[in-house]
Amino acid sequence: MRIQVNARNRGYDFEALPGEHVLYAGLRAGIDLPYECATGTCGTCKAKLLAGRVREEWREAPGKKYVKPAAGEFLMCQCVAEEPLTAEVSKFVYPLETGGSLPQKTAGTVREPRLLTHDVMAFALELEAPCDFDAGQFTLLAPQGVAGYRAYSMCNHERRTRRLDFLVKRKPDGGFSQWLFGASRDGARLESFGPLGKATFEPALGKNLLLIAGGSGIAGMRSILARAERASYFERHRGWVFFGVRKMRDAFWLAELSAHAGNVEVTVALSEEDVPPAAKSEWPRLRFERGLVHEVAKRAMAGNYQDLRAYVAGPPPAVDAAIRVLLLEAKLSTDNIRYDKYS
Repeated sequence: MRIQVNARNRGYDFEALPGEHVLYAGLRAGIDLPYECATGTCGTCKAKLLAGRVREEWREAPGKKYVKPAAGEFLMCQCVAEEPLTAEVSKFVYPLETGGSLPQKTAGTVREPRLLTHDVMAFALELEAPCDFDAGQFTLLAPQGVAGYRAYSMCNHERRTRRLDFLVKRKPDGGFSQWLFGASRDGARLESFGPLGKATFEPALGKNLLLIAGGSGIAGMRSILARAERASYFERHRGWVFFGVRKMRDAFWLAELSAHAGNVEVTVALSEEDVPPAAKSEWPRLRFERGLVHEVAKRAMAGNYQDLRAYVAGPPPAVDAAIRVLLLEAKLSTDNIRYDKYS
């Protein structure tokens, strides 16, 4: 199916496969159409229909509150072209950077699902074919019987890998997490589309790293740390990691975080309880502080914002609060802040 998307700077033509969402077809064709979550939550991928007809796949998508159907607006990540169509987006659009991995639809098998806490589970996805991705990117996942994709950041980083590691927090209304936690899923099949996301890291960056993560947002940070340490990045640069959880029972990966290079300082922020005395003795290489993660980071980072790139991930309120601190207190430019609200 032929699709044309007109942006502020130029127009793009591409082909969509039968049943393929408009956004995914454009990304697969190497066109950097606007998106953030790519799952119907944020509304960033809204477009205006100029000609043709689309079929809406998820009428209850939260991101629909940002569109005006009466004006012909629709979410590209949730709509399929039913005939050749022309659409318009209000932003500048460019080709995806050369050398990156184009998003593709593929499938894999769930391996090694395991509980890390009462409401956090880790698992691996064994892919049918090897893939590349940049540290900090995410992939869309969909099991059979659950409508729509969900976005999850990769925890690992390897080139030409057939294994992607993920972290999932259980949510009462989360279709994917309820599916994953509902029964043993080892061996289950998942469809995937990716890699996606622009909050990425490469060692050529040449700056100190500040990583602020709330809860399962630590997933993408683990990928960034893995990429940096494999390149001996912290022999030349410093790193600060701030990992926010509610209570000690919600903390995980403490052993893994304490094993990072000596030039990386890791702080665990507890928002709902004081630091247990045993925590500091059990994990001597970690710092523990009481407070919301962005507040703890603000106190600890005073005077250390020079030559810095910041990465922020987690629930939207936590990400927004951290970005405000970085913009107002640290006076970082938006070029030096990368964020992900959908980990």
